[in-house]
Amino acid sequence: MMYHIFSINSRRINSRRLFIIAAIFVVMALRPTIAAAHQTPNTLVFLDASPNRIALELQMPLSELELAFGNDISKNPETLIKRFEPQLKEYLRAHMHAYLKKSAPWEVKIEALRMDKGKYIENGMDYWEVIANVAIIPQPGESTRKFMLDYDVIIHQVINHAALVSIRSDWETGNLSPTADAMVISRNTKDNVIYPLEINLQQGSWFKGFNSMLALGMQHIKEGTDHLLFLIVLLLPATLLINGRQWGKFGGTKYSILRLLKIVTSFTIGHSMTLLIGALGWLRLPAQPVEILIAFSILVSAVHAIKPIFPGKEMYVAAGFGLIHGLAFASILANLKLSAGTMALSILGFNLGIELMQLFVVLITIPWLILLSQTPLYKYVRIGGAIISGIVAMAWILERAAQTPNFVSMFVNKMAEQAHWAIVILAVLALISILLKKRIAHSPGLNT
Repeated sequence: MMYHIFSINSRRINSRRLFIIAAIFVVMALRPTIAAAHQTPNTLVFLDASPNRIALELQMPLSELELAFGNDISKNPETLIKRFEPQLKEYLRAHMHAYLKKSAPWEVKIEALRMDKGKYIENGMDYWEVIANVAIIPQPGESTRKFMLDYDVIIHQVINHAALVSIRSDWETGNLSPTADAMVISRNTKDNVIYPLEINLQQGSWFKGFNSMLALGMQHIKEGTDHLLFLIVLLLPATLLINGRQWGKFGGTKYSILRLLKIVTSFTIGHSMTLLIGALGWLRLPAQPVEILIAFSILVSAVHAIKPIFPGKEMYVAAGFGLIHGLAFASILANLKLSAGTMALSILGFNLGIELMQLFVVLITIPWLILLSQTPLYKYVRIGGAIISGIVAMAWILERAAQTPNFVSMFVNKMAEQAHWAIVILAVLALISILLKKRIAHSPGLNT
């Protein structure tokens, strides 16, 4: 095979390449809908870059792969991987190479193969594709920032096939979402050669990578309405004493702060444990039941805020449900396909970001809860907040179980961006209640 650099910036572009480039931007525009599958006749290659390895996800249309691989693999696609996994891995390794120097090729590992099924939007017909997860390990001392990708899967047999390559994430530059730029690997129609593609990434650093993970953790909590709602609802009765089977009066500032800190710390310990375990791949659960359990944790906390169902054991409940919330956090990191060392640093940064944002929210909430707890108005704030949270939790449970939004969940999603006003309202109510309480205390006529 001849070796030469080919990219979409080439000055000499024929009509076929123009068509492919146009297809790339359509594919990138539809990126949210092709997260699990695509509808193009070409292969999609998503690249995740980190300091010690390059991860590739190949999405190969089964009909095109069959033309190159043979063996009538389109028959019974559900069992394809079981029947041909060793042969498919060998085929991919034979047609995919990476190197900085041609004489010192990098290691290529086919880590996983699976089948995916989708439907064409135009006609509703089913289609299948093969998803391959590939790890590329550089030679010692060589950087993942620049290398040659010699790739001709399917293309070596199907002359009009192309691989559309996009950078999905780049840890060292802090870019953790797909870029708008894309590259093409295809057969050069003038000389009938498939040229290797040069991957030349921006220079980054470990500091940028760590900082991006810290920011990602903060952003995840900022946008994670369900995580924050669980914690805040669990804190609602934490300032109160138990009076039989009911919530009693304010327990005092010291009592309240200690209980609040215990609950927050327990939740932190719980989600930190499963964040570590899940991100390292030691435990994986399907996303749907995890999300349903998170909504259920809010419902349980809401009931407890109305009437104590586990008095004095809030810290254990926070830790237990924290384990579930941590699994949701872990899925964010697991999807980045990082090496062990980079993953460890990412877990530290991501968890630190979660804790900083969580601490910020708690600090701007706790003072008003303590002030309101000393007034008669707090009973209505606590119960009203718990009822609203319970309704939201049930809407989320239904939405996540049926995988279909409902009017309550859609309304909450729209209002989530205005959540900061809830803290403002809480602060205003607290200040008004305290002022009224002082006025009553200093007005003899009102006390008689």
